Amino acid sequence: ILLDATVGGGGHAAALLEARPDCRLLGIDRDADAIGAAGLRLAPFGERVRLVRAAFGDLGTVLEDELGQECLAGFLFDLGVSSPQLDRPDRGFSYREPGPLDMRMDQRQGLSAADVVNGYAESDLAAVLRTHGDERYARRIAAAVVAARPVSDTVELAGLVREAIPAPARRRGGHPAKRTFQALRIEVNDELGVLRTALPAALEALHLGGVAVIESYQSLEDTIVKNLS
Repeated sequence: ILLDATVGGGGHAAALLEARPDCRLLGIDRDADAIGAAGLRLAPFGERVRLVRAAFGDLGTVLEDELGQECLAGFLFDLGVSSPQLDRPDRGFSYREPGPLDMRMDQRQGLSAADVVNGYAESDLAAVLRTHGDERYARRIAAAVVAARPVSDTVELAGLVREAIPAPARRRGGHPAKRTFQALRIEVNDELGVLRTALPAALEALHLGGVAVIESYQSLEDTIVKNLS
C-alpha cells in the first residue's frame, strides 16, 4: 500500500499507480474539491484506489482504520498550497485577483483568513507574519491592516501590505504580499502543527525499508521534516 497524504488532483497518485501495478494507493486530502478531482483522475485504477477526505492531524486515525495490520510500502507528502487552489479567486489564496479572505483548505473549519486579518490583535497579527512568513516588516504591515479594518478582500489586503513596505524593499523578492499571504495561509490551516502530527504517524506506519518522500517548499516545513525524520 502506498499513501499519498496530499492527493490533490491525483497527478502523483496516478504516476505511482502506473509505475507500480503491484500496489494499491490510499489518497488523503482535506479539500473536498481535491478529493473530487482525484476521484475522476484515478477512476481508471478502480479498486486499487481508496480516497479519504481527512486533515493531516487525523492521519494517525485514518491509517489505523484503513491499514488494519498492514504497513505502508511508501508515502508521499506534497506540502503547501496547490495550483488549483491558487487559480480559483473564490478560495482566497491568491493576491492577484479579488477574492474573499478565506484560505481554508478544509471549508468545514471555522477559522478563515478574514478572522485573522480582522480579528487578531495587532501584536498577534504581527507575530503570525513574522513567525510564519519571516516578514521583516511584520509590525508595519500589522499596524496598517488594523488601521484599515475591516479589510474586505485579497486585493485590498495586498494593497495595504504593499503600501506598508518601504519602496526600496518592494522592488526585490517578488510580490510584496507574498510572505504575508503565506503566513496567513499557514495560520488558518495550522499547516506546521498538523505536519508535526502527521509525519510521525506516517513514519510509524511505514514498513522497514519503505520509502518516504516529503516535498517541502519553505524553511519552516523543511526544518520540521528534518527534525522528525
